[in-house]
Amino acid sequence: MEARQRLFGSRDFDLLSRPVMESRSLKGRGARSNESGRFEKLRRELADDGWEAQEEAKFETREHIERAKSIITRNVSPDIHFDRSINPYRGCEHGCSYCYARPSHAYLGHSAGVDFERDIYVKINAPDLLRAELANPRYKPKPIAIGTNTDPYQPVERKHKLMRGILKVLLDAKHPVTITTKSALIARDLDLLTRLNKHGLVAVGISVTSMDHKLSRFMEPRASTPSRRLEALKLLSEAGIPTRIMASPMIPAVNDHELERILDASKAQGAEAASMIVLRLPGEVRDIFREWLLANYPDKVKHVMNLVRDMRGGKENDPRFGSRFKGEGPYALMMEQRFEKAVARLGLDKAGPVLRTDLFSHPKRDDAQLALF
Repeated sequence: MEARQRLFGSRDFDLLSRPVMESRSLKGRGARSNESGRFEKLRRELADDGWEAQEEAKFETREHIERAKSIITRNVSPDIHFDRSINPYRGCEHGCSYCYARPSHAYLGHSAGVDFERDIYVKINAPDLLRAELANPRYKPKPIAIGTNTDPYQPVERKHKLMRGILKVLLDAKHPVTITTKSALIARDLDLLTRLNKHGLVAVGISVTSMDHKLSRFMEPRASTPSRRLEALKLLSEAGIPTRIMASPMIPAVNDHELERILDASKAQGAEAASMIVLRLPGEVRDIFREWLLANYPDKVKHVMNLVRDMRGGKENDPRFGSRFKGEGPYALMMEQRFEKAVARLGLDKAGPVLRTDLFSHPKRDDAQLALF
């Protein structure tokens, strides 16, 4: 036991005693456990009684149809460039083990683990709500960011097409929008995006964390493959739509060695700008990511977690404004220097486009929309 403790480190040794589910019951999922939400009065614990009951668990996606009361979320964070956003879905089937949005599922009474990936809330009235909110005479336009918490083009979007409805509303109102995704499904809406771009109303960021298809499947089990994302990037770029490659998160000793390769490949497909964020592990994400490490890279758990702490002042996460996206210390500085040199060499060190707001016109609001308020 002492040898194993030295291998994993004293701070991560508790992983060995945490019960996790068998991989066969978690096919296509990123999390290895499903701990109860932190606000729940009762907790569930996985127990093995020798009958392998956990193998019977079914973790198929469950859709929860939700009629939201509002759709535009406001924020005042100094770390981000937008003050309003839309998330048509809650939860994300892509299953990224490192996703910072996982803790938000606890507010719905769910686990940040498997529940976050399989219990997807669909804001079925999102387009109608958006039209009603934009129709408010007091509304002042600024770019709306979509995809800031969960991916708007995750698999359930193929069925519900909420993003397509939202884009139609934004196009009718001539309202600016920025989109972030790691799904090639965005190419489905190329017609609407092209029309928005003719008025200077859209910019798109494509997230690519690895060029290694095997690693990508481990980290993001239900997201588009890296090659499909680059194909979508090329289609958008060829249509003249401003595109940004987002090499995030960079995980020390896991995918950070691919930074330059990702940027090179994205530039070749027409990306105009780039960004990079080092890994951060807020709330429940810390244990979910450590379990993922233990399952896929057991010999790297101690090394990776020590590097993460080196970048976060000795902790797994630093929530302070100004540092949470950049990190600190020698390793974070080295990553920043590598990124700066690569984007300068490739000409990806451009600021994002300034989207127009002067074309905005309030859409008409009918009786059905008035009933939303």
